[in-house]
Amino acid sequence: MSKPRIMYTKTHPNVRIMMKKLFHMIVYILAIFGLIMLVGFIAIKLHWTNVTGIVDSQHDYFKDQIVVSSVSVNSAWISSPEWQSLKIAILKDRGDIDRAATVAQISPRLIVAPLIVEQLRLFTDNRDLFKSVFEPLKILGVQNQFSWGVMGIKEDTAKQIEDNLKSSTSTFYLGSQYEHLLDSTSTDSNIARFNRLTDSNDRYYSYLYTALYEKELMRQWQNAGFDISSRPEILFTLFNIGFSHSIPHYDPQVGGAEIKLGSTIYSFGGLAAGFYNSSELPEFSR
Repeated sequence: MSKPRIMYTKTHPNVRIMMKKLFHMIVYILAIFGLIMLVGFIAIKLHWTNVTGIVDSQHDYFKDQIVVSSVSVNSAWISSPEWQSLKIAILKDRGDIDRAATVAQISPRLIVAPLIVEQLRLFTDNRDLFKSVFEPLKILGVQNQFSWGVMGIKEDTAKQIEDNLKSSTSTFYLGSQYEHLLDSTSTDSNIARFNRLTDSNDRYYSYLYTALYEKELMRQWQNAGFDISSRPEILFTLFNIGFSHSIPHYDPQVGGAEIKLGSTIYSFGGLAAGFYNSSELPEFSR
């Protein structure tokens, strides 16, 4: 009885070469992706991603920024296509914005003003995405890399907002009634924080972090003897440049990151104040 013959299928040399090249290509792509993620992580930790802005260089607490900005703001942004799409998208979130404002006991208009600047900046920085997605769908852009969510809040800032709520000795402390507003049942607070701020279907926490952030800044200045509750342009500037640059001063100047819309250049604080003082979106009362 003859033994059964085992048939072997030979792989063509060209196929083997192509598979080898494909394998090497996948390895290279993964390595490059890993390197980009590592550089991004290091950049965030070393604050390389902080944006140079427009403010009065004569004041020490704005010393890392440049140039001066006026409170009087060109209203050309109101007629821009970006704004026409954005205001419709913002009204879709009215429930979450009003809820966050009520919980934090702050005007919803103070939440919407920096939201508008963050979104307009995102729209103008990503023109193709704006034309293909944001404009036709009338939705907000959610960031999830260097800055998070619709408000562009950085991880370190979000952590400090949380810490300020708990620290009764902090100049940012708001009182015991606010201490547990950002508590989480998750065993990993970092993951919980990221998920809260980058959730594209529920943006309540993005607005609550914003409201508490602004309220903490106002409390710090109030404790130092400088009330900025009637100076929204200063509050929005501080929102943009961060806790580390918030040093109460008798003569603060409006400014922040440079925002270019069409041929007009605004400062973050100036543009946010421009909306705040406008008649746009009256649904969010002052």
